[in-house]
Amino acid sequence: MNSKVEIRKIQKQDLDFVYKAICELENEVLDFEIFEAIFNENISNPKNLYLIAENEIEALGFISFHTQNLLHHCGLVGEIQEFFIHEKYRGQGVGRLLINEIKDFAEENNLKSIEVTTNKKRVENVAKYESLGFTLSHNKFTIYK
Repeated sequence: MNSKVEIRKIQKQDLDFVYKAICELENEVLDFEIFEAIFNENISNPKNLYLIAENEIEALGFISFHTQNLLHHCGLVGEIQEFFIHEKYRGQGVGRLLINEIKDFAEENNLKSIEVTTNKKRVENVAKYESLGFTLSHNKFTIYK
């Protein structure tokens, strides 16, 4: 990385970057009005942590992290919901900086675990998550309407 990377909490003015990133991740154009309402709800929820990485020029990536108390863990668990690094900044440690902030938050809040799910079509993500300290421990099953 050529320039200093700052990590901060996402704010309402970051909506456009996050919207474009999620549309790229999902490879579709999402309904902006619905997206904006969910975005505003999620960033204002104190159980969630939304972080953005940026340099002095532009946003580089972001991560969203939701926590909840689960009976089967007998405590608070966090799950990374979205994780995006702009293509030109991948492999430069930006993702690791964001994950480290999540790990610090989990430690400070005594979370039992940090979970992340990746789409099976993103095969390369398994090795990335393992390199960040995650263990492939579950299968996730989904029903779509």
